[in-house]
Amino acid sequence: MNPRLCATVVSSTTILLCAALTGPALAADETPIPSTSVVDSIVNTAPPEEPEEEVTEIPDGPVDEPADDPTYPGKPEPENSPDAVDCSPAHAVYVPTSQGKQFHQGVGPTNANYNATSRTARSTFTSEVTGEVGVSVSGDLETSVNTMLVKIKAKFNVTVSAKLTAKLGNSISVDTPSHKTTHARYGVWRLKHMGKSYMLHQNCTTSPVHKVVSYSPYRVGWYLWEG
Repeated sequence: MNPRLCATVVSSTTILLCAALTGPALAADETPIPSTSVVDSIVNTAPPEEPEEEVTEIPDGPVDEPADDPTYPGKPEPENSPDAVDCSPAHAVYVPTSQGKQFHQGVGPTNANYNATSRTARSTFTSEVTGEVGVSVSGDLETSVNTMLVKIKAKFNVTVSAKLTAKLGNSISVDTPSHKTTHARYGVWRLKHMGKSYMLHQNCTTSPVHKVVSYSPYRVGWYLWEG
């Protein structure tokens, strides 16, 4: 490797920044690092966007549906007529209505490489941490997270998860223009969905309908941008 083609490195992550690579990037145990997608290789012009709403991160365990309908506040009294409609057992409902774009949630630090040379150089970033990213929600979700994810998959034919793990040792290489800085953040892409949630009571009446916005883990990958 010609040292004249290497650029200045300013990062806490293991980084190789050269005009050419002599071979594929390897993890510490010399096993090949999984390849990254074309989407991950796209270099953006700005840092990743944050969720557009104030969201709450869902805990690791599943969020259970209410177990006993009479404990639900504001439940209307069931009708006593033998001809009354029956929606027993009472249960929580989630209905997905629309799908938004992907948002990136980082795991570990954001890394940056400055190319101090007069020509385009090759930047290679390798993740040095492992972390999990789960679902975040804005609004009152009456049903369980797992129920919400199943409904989303059925509606939009996409597979989203309760949580995904971004693992140690994943690597990506991109070109850094002369006198430019490439930033790289490893983590999990989450897909945004809008929906509504409510309780359906045993007499087929419902509680007030709540708007729910969710960000659900979709895939693991990188977000890159130049600044």
